[in-house]
Amino acid sequence: MILPRGISRAYLATRPVDFRKGHAGLALIVQSVLDQNPYNGAIYLFRSKRGDQLKCLVWDQTGLVLVYKRLEQGNFAWPKVQDGVMRLSRAQYEALFEGLEWRRMVAQRVVPPAAAG
Repeated sequence: MILPRGISRAYLATRPVDFRKGHAGLALIVQSVLDQNPYNGAIYLFRSKRGDQLKCLVWDQTGLVLVYKRLEQGNFAWPKVQDGVMRLSRAQYEALFEGLEWRRMVAQRVVPPAAAG
């Protein structure tokens, strides 16, 4: 994957954005619409109106990184269009980026045993 390693938080803007926006325009959306800090190391995902394009914005401690991906066939699996932001697990984010159905992916927590035996 092209994106920086060590990303632990991913946020998805649920409403499509104008894909002519670049680093500064998307960072402004992160601040003003999503009420987040674009320089906190989290990755922010944006969808196009048609649903076949994805932009990712992340601060890598040296600058803002913008990744653009367009699927050659089909669309990304998106949640229902509404205002707001949705937090994704790392597995959900990676599946979304690959164009897979990520909405059914649920992490299962395993409780460690009380004693070895």
